[in-house]
Order: sequence, then structure tokens, then C-alpha cells
Amino acid sequence: MQPSIRAVHRLALVAGLLAGSLLAAGCATTAAPSAPAVPAASPTAVAPEPGFVPVARYGRYTLVELVPEPAQRDLLQQAVEVSIPPMLDASVGDAMRHVLLRSGYRLCDAAEAASLYALPLPAAHLRLGPLMLRDALLTLAGPAWELSVDDVTRQVCFSRHGAPTFVSANPPGTATPVPDADRPEERQP
Repeated sequence: MQPSIRAVHRLALVAGLLAGSLLAAGCATTAAPSAPAVPAASPTAVAPEPGFVPVARYGRYTLVELVPEPAQRDLLQQAVEVSIPPMLDASVGDAMRHVLLRSGYRLCDAAEAASLYALPLPAAHLRLGPLMLRDALLTLAGPAWELSVDDVTRQVCFSRHGAPTFVSANPPGTATPVPDADRPEERQP
């Protein structure tokens, strides 16, 4: 026997009601207990936690810390790689000014450092880096000079470490003889 159309409709109606009630019961949620009232924020700013580092999301998996780099805080820590333009009479002062071009600092005009600035630039210093700006300046100056920084005016100056300790047996203006490696009689033991 074949069921009547009316019975099929009733069966479909009962099945629909049953499915609807099951879905409604499954989606029902109970009310969460209400949280205690939080007092309104005070007008004073709340300091972030000491270990808190703000971050920004860039893309799906990249978080970037919103803090300045160490070289942005201390400009003498920035990495530089410099090639001094070739000049026939380049001086140490010219090279220092070139290194400091886009660093945010400038070279001071101290009378004591004028003798340093006038020295000829060694060929070994025509290309520097990559190294920190402080190290590049100290390399150009050499070990006899001390770097001092004025952060208020963003000037770098050089002063002598002390009196020169180099003592020569030859009077000033005479050359020190260098033994020739090809002649064994002039080699010193």
C-alpha cells in the first residue's frame, strides 16, 4: 500500500518541527553571570606594565614591536658604510665631514683638533665599513685622539689623549732608517 499524500505531508511537517526544535535547543545559550560593575576610568593616565611592549600586526603572522631601534636612540650606533670620494689632497677632516653628512652630527671647529683635521687621509681609510659611526670616526682619528660628543648641539669633537709618548732618537725633520730586507748586513737581530 502506498501512503496517502496527506500522510507524507504530516510526516514531513513533524520531521521539520522536530529538527527545528533540536536546532533551537542546541543554539540556546544560558546567560552568563554578569560581571561586577567596574568603576569608571580615572582621568589620570595609567602607565603600561614594565614588561609591556606595544606591537602592530603586519600581515597574518608578523608582529612588529613599536619601539625605536638602538641606532635611532643613540645616533653614534648607526651602521655606516662609506667610500670617500677620490681626491688628490683628501684630509682626515674631509673624510670625517663626509662620514657625518647624513648622520645628524657635525664636526666641531675646535682649535686643538685642527692639526688632526689637516692630516692627510691614509689610503686604507678611503673605504670604511660596515661599522658603527662611532667606530668609523675613531678609526679616522687614530689612537692618539679621544672622541667627545655634545648631544645638545649634535657635535663631535676630538681631543688628544695626552702628551705624545713617542720618543725618537733622531732629531725632528730627519727620517728614521728602515732596514732593507734584501740586504742581510743591514738587518737588525
